[in-house]
Amino acid sequence: MPDFPAHASPAFPPVASPRPHYRDRSVSELKLDQKHDEHTHPPLISPAFTPPHTPLPEQSQRHDRQPRSIPVEPPDHDEHQQSRLLPKLPEVQCEVRARIPTTTGQEMFLHLYHNNVDDKEHLAIVFGPHIRSKSLDAPRTGETERDRMIRGAYVGTLYPGRTSSRLDQIRRDAGVPSPRPSASFLGQLNGPAQQPTPPSPSVSSEASTDGSEFESSYPLEFGPPLVRIHSECYTGETVWSARCDCGEQLDEAARLMSLPAPTPASTPGSDSGDHQLLPNEKLPSCGGVIVYLRQEGRGIGLKEKLKAYNLQDLGHDTMEANLLLRHPGDARSYGLATALLLDLGLGGDRGIKLLTNNPEKVRAVEGPNREVRVVERVPMIPLAWKTGGKEGVQGAEVEKYLATKIEKFKHMFSG
Repeated sequence: MPDFPAHASPAFPPVASPRPHYRDRSVSELKLDQKHDEHTHPPLISPAFTPPHTPLPEQSQRHDRQPRSIPVEPPDHDEHQQSRLLPKLPEVQCEVRARIPTTTGQEMFLHLYHNNVDDKEHLAIVFGPHIRSKSLDAPRTGETERDRMIRGAYVGTLYPGRTSSRLDQIRRDAGVPSPRPSASFLGQLNGPAQQPTPPSPSVSSEASTDGSEFESSYPLEFGPPLVRIHSECYTGETVWSARCDCGEQLDEAARLMSLPAPTPASTPGSDSGDHQLLPNEKLPSCGGVIVYLRQEGRGIGLKEKLKAYNLQDLGHDTMEANLLLRHPGDARSYGLATALLLDLGLGGDRGIKLLTNNPEKVRAVEGPNREVRVVERVPMIPLAWKTGGKEGVQGAEVEKYLATKIEKFKHMFSG
């Protein structure tokens, strides 16, 4: 068999060989709630959850509150060097952005990216008004204001008859004074602890040097922004497959990013501080980003993935099927995700909350020099586990799929 790259990056060590004696076990047989000694694997699921088909006690986590997260310890230097994806991040450019009203009543902006490493169109699904592409706003030779608006490089809201992508130009043309300072700046004026910082030039009433009036600025009071790195799954997202929970995970990520921003009185599990909504009123979401990478079937493509499904029906699990087809157990890469997050202004020391159960993804998304820092991890618990089988994807196939994730890919459903 040729030397394939490791399952999360070319620098990761190869995945372990399949263990056939686990082949016929479902996730409900894994005894995930038992304690493990130092010679076994660490616990993979929180004691607060039990395997499927077991009724769960009343959960303290409110469905309409932001989820609890688990702090992620920064890796030491040597460990991080082993987790490098690429010596250099790909170059990405946001080609177009468009507003998408959703069925939940919240709006999101779909960003479409091109890059210099493949010919696929990768996506960033951005919730909330605070996160925005830098490359989208950069001026381009020969384009008109209408061209900018058509590709989504505008500030504010489009409306019939609008003539400029820049709000300041519209205000000047109409003789309207410059706008007041931002709400976040005004809010600091009431804070007793520190001197308020004046608005930066990049978000002032004058356009910035790159032609943009807007800088991605996720509010500090919201904490680290929530991010999901999601690999495309045509079968799970479009044709209702119950072999995996990919469609459920995509829906849950969108739901969490559409929830109202947390307040001091609305911590997870709290019933206090509920906002009394008026009819048809919708609280603004806390926002977040789903980076949607076009790497079907853990990177092997849809044709090979369908072959792997047939091998699964012949008795193999998802990892074994990929290896029998002469592919890595997981051929995905996350360098593009890191580059997209940087373009969206989510790099630096502040960090992100990563919505994942995959420990390799936590390390890989940070980039070769920790350009993006994962400071918290939010587990994605299957809905069937949380609801005692009343909701979510269910069946023998998805149970074996989850068991393989836990035993062979070392996914963690808790801290």
